[in-house]
Amino acid sequence: MKLTLIGGGGFRVPQVISAVATAGPVDDVVLVDTDAARLAAIRQVVEGQPRPRRLRVTATTSLEEALPGSDFVFCAIRVGGTAARVQDERIALDRGILGQETTGPGGLSYAWRTIPVMRHIATLISQLAPQAWLVNFTNPAGIVTESLRSILGPRVVGICDTPIGLVRRAAAAIGVPGDSLSYDYVGLNHLGWLRSLTVDGVNRLPDLIDDPVRLASVEEARLVGVDWVRQLGVLPNEYLFYYYCDREAVARIREATATRGEYLDAQQAGFYGAAAGDPAHAYLLWQQAKAAREQSYMAEARPAGEAREAGDADGGYQNVAVALMMALAGEVPTTAIVNVGNGTTIPGLPEDAVIEVPCAVDASGVRPLPVGPVEGHQLGLMQSVKACEQLAIQAAVDHDPGLAWQALACHPLVDSAAVARELLAGYRARIPEVGAVFAG
Repeated sequence: MKLTLIGGGGFRVPQVISAVATAGPVDDVVLVDTDAARLAAIRQVVEGQPRPRRLRVTATTSLEEALPGSDFVFCAIRVGGTAARVQDERIALDRGILGQETTGPGGLSYAWRTIPVMRHIATLISQLAPQAWLVNFTNPAGIVTESLRSILGPRVVGICDTPIGLVRRAAAAIGVPGDSLSYDYVGLNHLGWLRSLTVDGVNRLPDLIDDPVRLASVEEARLVGVDWVRQLGVLPNEYLFYYYCDREAVARIREATATRGEYLDAQQAGFYGAAAGDPAHAYLLWQQAKAAREQSYMAEARPAGEAREAGDADGGYQNVAVALMMALAGEVPTTAIVNVGNGTTIPGLPEDAVIEVPCAVDASGVRPLPVGPVEGHQLGLMQSVKACEQLAIQAAVDHDPGLAWQALACHPLVDSAAVARELLAGYRARIPEVGAVFAG
C-alpha cells in the first residue's frame, strides 16, 4: 500500500515513519513538501533512523507526482511556518488576549491561512487519488477537517492524540489498563471532556474524582485544579486550561522569556541548519531537539519546575493515525476518538459540524458511537466555539473579512468587538498569508 505524507519536511515526520514501519500494511511512503531544504534534512533523519522493517521512502516537492496511486494521505502542514505562529500568538498577547497556536484568536488566524491551501490539496486528492483516505493532522484540526468535508465527504478524518492520552492517564490512576475499559468522551478538537470510565459495567470515574490524591496524579486535573475538576464532575481535555484559567494562562505566557511559537521558531531553525551542515548525524540532532521540544510543551499550564510527563508530548498522534489506517485498510478494527461529521450524534450542534468523539473504525468507514446527553455548560461552550469556527471557515472560503471579524468578536476568549477588529487588522498586516486571504 502507498502512503503520501504531505508536510514531509515536518519535524514530527520521523515519528510517523517509525509507527508506520512498526505496524501497518504500508510499504511505500512518499514525502511531499514545498520546502526542499527541510525535506532533505528529514530524509537524512529518516535514513539514519532504526526501524523494525524497511520501507521504500521517496521524496518530492510535487503533489501531482506524489498523489496518484495513494491509498492513504497523511497531511501535517504549517502555512506560513513558525514565523506565522509567532505572530498568531504575539498579536493577541499584545492586546491582553490569549496567544496560543490552536485556541482562541491564534487558532482562527491559523485556520484562515490554512483552509484555502488545504482545500486545494483536497481537490487534488479527489482528482488524482479519489480512492484515498485523508487523515488530517493539520491544525486547527477540527476546523480544517470540517472545511474539507464539502470536497472529500466522509473520506477525511481529523486526528489528535490529546483525548486518548487523557483516557490513558485516567485509566492509570484507577489502575486499569486503557484497553480494558470503555469511556464516554465528547467535544470539539482541543475542547472536550472525559465523562465516564466503565469497567465491568461500573463507571469508575466518580470514584477517581472523589479521591483528591489519585485525581492529582492525572495531569489534566493538576492543570486546571483538582478542586475545579471535582466541582465539574468530569475530566477536561488539557486545552480547556485556556478557557477555565484564561487570566492565568495569559499572565504566564506574557511573563515568559519567549512564547511557544518563538521557542520553536528558534529551535527549528537551529535543528534544520545543523542537520544540513552535518547530515551524517541528522538523526542524533533530531533526537536531541525532540527531547527539548517535548519538555517545553504547554509549559505555561504547569507550575514552575514541573516537567511534562514522559511520553505525553512526543507526537503520539502517529500511533492513532496508524491504528486508524490499519482499521480502514481492513486489518484490525478499532475504536478511536477522532474528528468526524456530527450528523445526529450531538443534537445541539449542526449536523455538518465536525466533532471529536469515539468512533468505530473498520474497512467500511468511520462511524461515531453514541455519547451520553450533552447539555448545560458543556453544550453551551461547544455551541459558542463551533459557531465561531463555522464563521471562520466561511470567512476563509468567501475571503470575507467581515465574517472573520465576527468570528473573532464572538469567541469566548475575546472580550471586545473593538479588540477583535484590532486583532484582525494585525493578522492581516503582519502575516502575509492571512493578508492574501482577505486581500479584496
